[in-house]
Amino acid sequence: MVKTIYVLNGPNLNLLGTRQPEIYGSDTMADVEANCRALVEPLGFGLKFFQSNAEHQLIDWIHEARNEACGLVINPAAYTHTSVAILDALNTFESPVFEVHISNVHKRESFRHHSYVSLRADGVIAGCGILGYELALRRLVQLVEPA
Repeated sequence: MVKTIYVLNGPNLNLLGTRQPEIYGSDTMADVEANCRALVEPLGFGLKFFQSNAEHQLIDWIHEARNEACGLVINPAAYTHTSVAILDALNTFESPVFEVHISNVHKRESFRHHSYVSLRADGVIAGCGILGYELALRRLVQLVEPA
């Protein structure tokens, strides 16, 4: 049976590649998904990759992942700093969770320095561009399939 990893992306990430490229770069969500698939599929993992601007949709996918996923990578975007509801949903997920941010949120506005999601995350990667997704997936695979 193939183990599945969920990768969830929050609001405005559908504009990746065109929105503030000086902060987020020129890669698109399609590029991120392709890179993630190229990494995990040869290792025998399935990948479900989603993006939504709606908080409730992200929560629904977290709930779905409880029964289907061996791990979860989430870039909650602006919900990082505001959503206790996403934190509560993540607290119901018993497998590894990694939080990813394309930019270094700690070099940005002070309101971005707090993350509700970090209270649940097994690891946090920020400021590595879209490579952060691959770093998170590599660590998640190590945790799920120890050597």
